[in-house]
Order: sequence, then C-alpha cells, then structure tokens
Amino acid sequence: MSLDSLAALKPYLSFFHPITMWILLVVALYAMYLGVQVRRTRLAEGESKKELVRGRFAIRHHQIGSILLALMVMGAIGGIMVTYLNSGKIVIGSHLFAGLGMVGLVSTSAALVPFMQKHDWVRSIHVSLNLILLGLFGWQAVTGVQIVQKIVSQMTNGAG
Repeated sequence: MSLDSLAALKPYLSFFHPITMWILLVVALYAMYLGVQVRRTRLAEGESKKELVRGRFAIRHHQIGSILLALMVMGAIGGIMVTYLNSGKIVIGSHLFAGLGMVGLVSTSAALVPFMQKHDWVRSIHVSLNLILLGLFGWQAVTGVQIVQKIVSQMTNGAG
C-alpha cells in the first residue's frame, strides 16, 4: 500500500479505533455477565446447578475473555498507530495512559486464570481487576467521544 493510498484512508482510520473500542466495551459487559453466571453456577446446588451448567457459562466466559484480551491489545496498538499516522506524533495524555493501564489490567487478569482453580483469593483479584478495567473503560469511552468530536470539528473546519 502506497503512502497516497494511506492518505486517502486517513479520515476513515480516525474512526476505526473508537468504533472498535465501543464494540469491545459491550463485549466486556457481556463477559462480566457471563462471569456472574459462572459464579452463580459455582455456588448453586441441586437442580438449579444442573440448569446453570447447561448454559456453559464458564466456557463462554473463557472464550469471550480470550477474544477481549486479543482485541483490546490490538485496539490499543491500533489507536496509537492511527494517532501517529494522523498527527505525526503520539499524544501523551490521560487517554493514552488509561488505555495502557487497561491493557495491563486485561493481560494481568487473563494471566491469573490458570491459578483461579485452586485459590479463591486469585479469583477475587481477577474480579477486582476486571471491575477496575470496566471503570477505566467507561471513562475511556467518554474521553474518546470528546477526542472524536475534536477530530470531526477539525475535519469540518478544515473543509470549510
């Protein structure tokens, strides 16, 4: 791909990261729902437990978590790359630092999974990290919308 082709894509590239991350926020909320169902299954007894087991929540939670980990890391890298392509620099600010923190939290949370089978306290750390991650994710969504509004404003002012 030539630089001219890339320049033609620049207006669209600015929106790839925010759209991807909004989708991932929904996926993260779904992963939380599945995690809550896993906990309910683990604590249930009798017929109630049999019914919950049929939902395969643990498997689905693990699969969605793996997808979330991969896409969040790639989305963060993509956001940094698009920023650099559009402005020729990496904007150092709270949005970047919180995003990097999110990458650290999601990867640490995933790394704890093998240890959760034998240690309940590890499960508590996993849940805590993910709640912090969701809080940061919500904040990132708000600040990301502000950044997108700024980009759109610059695009419309530059065109007029």
